[in-house]
Order: sequence, then structure tokens, then C-alpha cells
Amino acid sequence: MDFSLFYFGDGGDTGDRYDLLLDGARFADQHGFHAVWTPERHFHSFGGLYPNPSVTGAALAALTERVRIRAGSVVAPLHHPLRIAEEWAVVDNLSGGRVGVSFASGWNAADFCLDPAAYPTRKSALLEQVGTVRALWRGEPLDTVDGQGSPIQVRVHPSPVQPELPTWITSAGDPVTVEGAGAAGYGLLTHLLGQDFDQLAQRIAAYRAAAARAGHPGHVAVMVHTYVGTDDAEVKELVRGPLSAYLRRSLDLSRSHVPSEHPLSREHDHERAAERAVRLAFDRYLAGGLLGGVATCVERARRLAGIGVDEVACLIDFGLPAAQVLKGLRQLDEVRAAG
Repeated sequence: MDFSLFYFGDGGDTGDRYDLLLDGARFADQHGFHAVWTPERHFHSFGGLYPNPSVTGAALAALTERVRIRAGSVVAPLHHPLRIAEEWAVVDNLSGGRVGVSFASGWNAADFCLDPAAYPTRKSALLEQVGTVRALWRGEPLDTVDGQGSPIQVRVHPSPVQPELPTWITSAGDPVTVEGAGAAGYGLLTHLLGQDFDQLAQRIAAYRAAAARAGHPGHVAVMVHTYVGTDDAEVKELVRGPLSAYLRRSLDLSRSHVPSEHPLSREHDHERAAERAVRLAFDRYLAGGLLGGVATCVERARRLAGIGVDEVACLIDFGLPAAQVLKGLRQLDEVRAAG
């Protein structure tokens, strides 16, 4: 199973907010990690360091030589397919052919202030948009109209290095999205944020079945919160505060989707429910993530491999000090080497 680094944190307001991304990428490049993933997030501190993964990808391309550079994810409905293909073709050239993109439909309504009309059809349009980007990547022309309304055909420049764009679909576990990714021949990028381990295993099995029916091998990457230390108890206490705060910020972002008539929309009920949700989530991630000593994390990694995970995307920026995270990467490398 491959090991990669995944970023989705709150960088705060310090001047060194991108140091962990850059230093972690250097470590990954030098120690045989498979990829570095950065997301697309807008208008919120949670994940807000990453409004455009092609920009962070270009920075990583300039300072690495081997590690793959991936978007996890590009919110396709917010962008024209031409723009996506152009930007990532540049990063593919800068990196010598090391990019990959996971596409998502998007979920946060606030993000769609960039294109409000795209929100209602974001899910149904996703696979068609991905198909258009991939066709442009292969050098196929796109029929469109210019600024004067005249028909025109355009192609993407520069031509990418890779003949095909390595592609995943990002899903929180929705069965329709999961099976659609498999049937289309795309990889699946998922996580444990909204599903437990047994549900994850079921979703992966459904994805594999859909991919097999379509004649594709499939590829599953799973994002897990990660910090590897020397002792399980020590790690538990070390991550308790930062991870709980991280989960709370995630919950606050999701709160924008609570209907006004729902009890969680009332501040008192929300606070009480949020505290309970964070406690439960912390316990779930502590038990299912790569959070613990080396031996424990090796066992959990093998458990993930046993349900069909091809790549574990280690989310490392959930609030620990950067120096602590970088120190823990050495133990994570032991887990990776143990296979």
C-alpha cells in the first residue's frame, strides 16, 4: 500500500503558514512517499490555505523531484473545464509528468458564489465535466463560442507531459458517487469523516464491483488523520486538544447546512450537540486513524489494506505544531517501510 501526505488544515495568521506544506513535501520526496495532496477550499479558515490546488501544486513541483502532486480535490462545477485542463497541464510540465486530480461536485453553498448557477446541477454535471477535462488533456478540441458569439474550436496549451490525466472522484461515501466513479474507470478518494470503518469497507467493495463490471482495475485512496509517535497513550494526549479543535472547526463549517427548523440551529442545542459530536468523532478517529505508536499504526495500515485500500493519504496538518508534525514523519516513515 502506498503512503502519501494530505493537507487540509487551518494555517492561522502566522507568516510561516505554508512551511509545513513545503517541508513535508520535501520529506515525502526524499523518503519515498507516493504523493502530496492539497484540496480546494474557499471562504473559511478550515482548509482556507488551499483555495486553488494548482497553485500549491506548482509550488511543490518546483521543489520536488519524485513525489506525485495531486489535487484532492478540484471542485469541477466552479470552473470551466478549459481552465482546469490549462492549469494542470502547466503543473504537469513543471513537475515532469507527476500530477493527478481528484474531482468533486462541491457541497458548501457559499463556495458557489463563484458560480451560483452551477449549484443546483453540481452532482449530475460532475462526470460529464471530468470527461471534458480528460478529453482536453488528450489534445482533443472543444467546440465553444468566442467573445463575439462566433463558433470556435480551441485546444489546451501547453500540452501536458502525461498522455492521460490520472483521475479520482472525491466522495464522502455517497453510494451513487462511489459506484459512478468505479463505472467510469476513475479512482476513488474517500475518508472516515462521515462513515465508520465497516461502512468504508462496504463502499470500497461496491466501488470495486462497479469498476470490475466496467473492466477497470480501480484505485482507492483513503484520507486518515495521522500522527505517529512512540507510545499510544502519549499520542492520545498529544493530539486530543488539537484534533478536537480541528473537528470543531469542521463541524462549524458543516453547520451552514443545518435547516433553520432543526434543533442544531438554536445556539444552546447546537453547542451541546457539537460537544458530544466532537467527543464521538475524536474517539472514532483515534481508533481508526494512524494515531498512535509505530506498531499500532502498522496494524491499522494493514487493516486498511485488507479492505482494498491502495493508498493511505495521511492528513497531518490538524493543529499540532509544525516541528512536532515533522518529527512524527520519521515514525510515519517506519510505518510506511513496514508495509
